[in-house]
Amino acid sequence: MVSLLPQQLTIREFIDHYGDNDCYELIDGELIEMEPTGSHEQVAAFIGRKLNVAIDQHNEDFLIPYRCLVKVLGTKTAFRTDVLVLDQRQLVHEPLWQQEPVITLETSIKLVVEVVSTNWQNDYARKTEDYALFGIPEYWIVDYLGLGGRDYIGNPKQPTLSICTLDGDQYRKQIFRHEERIISSIFPTLQLTANQIFAAGR
Repeated sequence: MVSLLPQQLTIREFIDHYGDNDCYELIDGELIEMEPTGSHEQVAAFIGRKLNVAIDQHNEDFLIPYRCLVKVLGTKTAFRTDVLVLDQRQLVHEPLWQQEPVITLETSIKLVVEVVSTNWQNDYARKTEDYALFGIPEYWIVDYLGLGGRDYIGNPKQPTLSICTLDGDQYRKQIFRHEERIISSIFPTLQLTANQIFAAGR
């Protein structure tokens, strides 16, 4: 991701001008260009497909939208997540949903997935803090190339999947690698290993 414009945008200006453009998100009023690779999209699509299967198998009232913004209340920030699992029952309470795909309430969100790219600092630091304060119960950081800093994924660096589970207003993080089966509080019966996810990007 790269910052494009020095001027500040309001959330309303961003939604009006860039809300339908999947290439941008807004962080602290700055327009940020997203530059995912094909491999990045393959990993995100694989995760979305597996989660949709789990949703169907358990008849959950969840939804994974194709395009959606997560507006962090009280800030000039609107994230465009790689995979977003919503609770359909809560969408009636969303003030913007009937007009535009914008989520403003933490009760609507079950799970966020970010697939790490060259802007790994945002995924490991900024978004981890914002998603926790927003109250999102589970956040996956999928670092299929092992790009994150050593403080986050260890040394030597290697592909790592971090699952962050909300505890109060902070996340407890569990790390998965290789053939370890991932453990999700939102999808507890999910039969999926870290390597299966990483392989989707190869």
